[in-house]
Amino acid sequence: MPIGAHVSAAGGADKAPARAHNEGLETFQFFSRSPRGGKAPTLTPEIIKNFNAECKKYGIKNTYIHAPYYIGFASLNNRIRYGSISVIREELERASSLGVRAVMTHLGSGTGMTRTEAVKRTIEGINKALDGYTGSATFLVEDAAGAGQIIGADFKEVGQILRGIKHKNVGFCLDTQHSFAYGYDWRTPATAEKALKELDKEIGLKRLIVIQANDSKVEFNGKRDRHEHINRGHIGEAAFDWIMHHPKLKHLDLILETEDEGRPADIKILYKLRDKK
Repeated sequence: MPIGAHVSAAGGADKAPARAHNEGLETFQFFSRSPRGGKAPTLTPEIIKNFNAECKKYGIKNTYIHAPYYIGFASLNNRIRYGSISVIREELERASSLGVRAVMTHLGSGTGMTRTEAVKRTIEGINKALDGYTGSATFLVEDAAGAGQIIGADFKEVGQILRGIKHKNVGFCLDTQHSFAYGYDWRTPATAEKALKELDKEIGLKRLIVIQANDSKVEFNGKRDRHEHINRGHIGEAAFDWIMHHPKLKHLDLILETEDEGRPADIKILYKLRDKK
């Protein structure tokens, strides 16, 4: 199981591979644009060439782009909804030009409508974003923690959305903290196996492409998105040990999204768990 983390692409996407290597990472994710808004920086032929050369230099096979935070496919505000559709398509095209494996995104909120309508509008929005898309990068739905009217926390709902997408190049990104906060318990082999079976039933393990490895500041079923360093939250080290050695998961990339300060310890723990004899 390759170990990675979210790294900065400040100064250009081609600066990210060296930063990942300097942290001892084997894979990484990054923002190709500001997660808060604004125009995306141009990916010049030189940046694209350098990005690929740097990944090859450091032996990094898979990379990922995380979409901006403001995505809202179901929003009743057309500026947000159609802006989200446009940005996701742009990010997929940018990822494809860089040779990035996939783009993961949150789905946004269903505020002001029924759940049925929110899911319907989300599926319609994603289909608009993927209409005519021929790039190589895979579109990934990332699960949410379940706060308020946020869409895509429940595996059943995620599965419904994925089945409604017409494009074939789609998949799932599992965030351990989000799923734990929603109510999927990774802390013991028995409860973790139950959660994994639910994921397989509703989404399908074949759709699971990457796992974001985060401990949780909030308690089980706390319904809030609050990442914590490994072994300092409510999930604990044993859960990540189980995940990393499960025969159906160990081929996946594992991406940390913990804060830079304290992250070297997270990386050390994950390598210790993976490489233990």
